[in-house]
Amino acid sequence: MTLHLITKLITSANCLMVMSPIMAAVQSSGSVICKKETIDERSWGIINVSVCNLRQSGDYDAGMASQALLGTPIKVLKDSSWLEIETPDHYKSWVLESSFCRVTKDELKKWNEAPQVVVTAIYGFIYSKNSIKSQTVSDVVASDRLKLLDQKGKFYHVAYPDGRTGYLPVSDGAIVNKWRENISQDAQSIISSAKKLMGIPYMWGGMSTKGVDCSGFIRTIFMEHDIILPRDASQQALVGAHIDIASDFSNLKPGDLLFFGCGSCGKDAHVCHVGLYMGQQKFIHSLGCVHISSFNPEDKEYDEYDRNRLLWAQRVLPYINQEEGINTTDRNEFYK
Repeated sequence: MTLHLITKLITSANCLMVMSPIMAAVQSSGSVICKKETIDERSWGIINVSVCNLRQSGDYDAGMASQALLGTPIKVLKDSSWLEIETPDHYKSWVLESSFCRVTKDELKKWNEAPQVVVTAIYGFIYSKNSIKSQTVSDVVASDRLKLLDQKGKFYHVAYPDGRTGYLPVSDGAIVNKWRENISQDAQSIISSAKKLMGIPYMWGGMSTKGVDCSGFIRTIFMEHDIILPRDASQQALVGAHIDIASDFSNLKPGDLLFFGCGSCGKDAHVCHVGLYMGQQKFIHSLGCVHISSFNPEDKEYDEYDRNRLLWAQRVLPYINQEEGINTTDRNEFYK
């Protein structure tokens, strides 16, 4: 075996989970069991790992485009050794089949309608027994979703799309229906979630609490509040209400999205960065790592570089489920 082939096999494991020792003991419990079929028979899928890396093209050497979380419904567009898929935010990318379960629309509907648990911890684990001392089944991150089988004491008994089962501490998750009723979608709640990710590293294509790029950070914190936004900064800059920012920032509100340009700062500027406005001329964003910056030269967080390339803002919170591109999962076609 050549070194080049070995390298490719290792690289392909970025979303691969070694299943054979676990699958022998799996009970389906009504969960979807992964099957290999043609695109005509099974044109949908469900992500089966905590965080799946999505590539810019169907190649081992392709860069990372984005990520998708455990339990996320996807649509299969092209079928080959690498599959082109579409995620609920209508973002297209490429992935290996080893990281998700192929399903029919009816099977996806059953998964979506089954009771589910959403992970609310920034990071955690699923355990093989209802004890944190037992063998782990996998890691999980915020906004991962699993099927709820039962609750046993301080643990949710959960199932993966492929039928594996395990236990999630109740402190690390919530039953989706109850969570959806209680989750706040106001600016201060979203800013509070953003601040909990302080120091998490910037990662190109990252869209999970393991690492985020600028738009992936925005996408991640809004998803923690059941809000799906477009994936990229240039796409996020087109939804909601456009705001030309006043020189004293007085027309901005906490929760507004701020957009920054590359190259010229005129009408032809290219949007290449996004942050979340916090009020008092401060914003939180992912650049190097998640941190807070300020437009005020007197603040210790003053960011002259980003002030000089600031373009405009978009107000998105009033438009949840009011316009295309800003919706909650219960209103998104992929989750039906």
